[in-house]
Amino acid sequence: MPKDVEKSNKEIQIDPTCHECNSIHYCTVGNPNTQKQNCPMVVYPEIEEEVMNLYKMDEFLKKSTSIASIVEAQGYINWPRLKDTIEYAKGMGFKKLGLAFCVGLRKEAEKTAEILNKYGFEVCSVCCKTESIKKTDVEVPKEYTMVSKTGYLIGIMTCNPAAQALLLNKAKTDMNIIVGLCVGHDITFTHLSKAPVTTFIAKDRSNPHNPAAVLYTSYGDSYFAKDIKMMREEKK
Repeated sequence: MPKDVEKSNKEIQIDPTCHECNSIHYCTVGNPNTQKQNCPMVVYPEIEEEVMNLYKMDEFLKKSTSIASIVEAQGYINWPRLKDTIEYAKGMGFKKLGLAFCVGLRKEAEKTAEILNKYGFEVCSVCCKTESIKKTDVEVPKEYTMVSKTGYLIGIMTCNPAAQALLLNKAKTDMNIIVGLCVGHDITFTHLSKAPVTTFIAKDRSNPHNPAAVLYTSYGDSYFAKDIKMMREEKK
């Protein structure tokens, strides 16, 4: 790398945009993309040294990376994500698993727990509405609470990912599994969980909990195009 480029890199932060690179021809086969000025393998070689030290010194990171790669190789296309989760937990020696689930996916959580039990895991779970805290008590505007036409309270209580995390921390789980928590609530839960966290079901009510589906449909293209157009018009 030219010295003037090296000097420039130290003075300013250059952020990677790997989504713009056909990485199948580059880092996937061990090569940097020298045609991109912000290829992290070109710009930040010190990161490779730093992560190699982490992989050598951090025992959890070392084992987790190894087990995850083994599971990926064994199950590639052959089995579903839940099986990946099970094999990873077995490989890591985890015995007690926690489920942080959305009340709307209680049946899915129940079935998940049933399968995990059959594989010999101890399972504990916490529903998102635990502790029954009103939304207005945590400063959620009243207009974002809901009552059905029959008067049934369907959105008065807030989801409570903080309590879900603390309760599973108290249970001393080895690993926690997210089953359909809302965006944001999943972040709060992960932030507070002492045990490592993976997601089994990512909530997406409009696409039967398959968030990637929107990327492959004309509906997704038209939806976001319309949304972006409205945003641009609002800025005018």
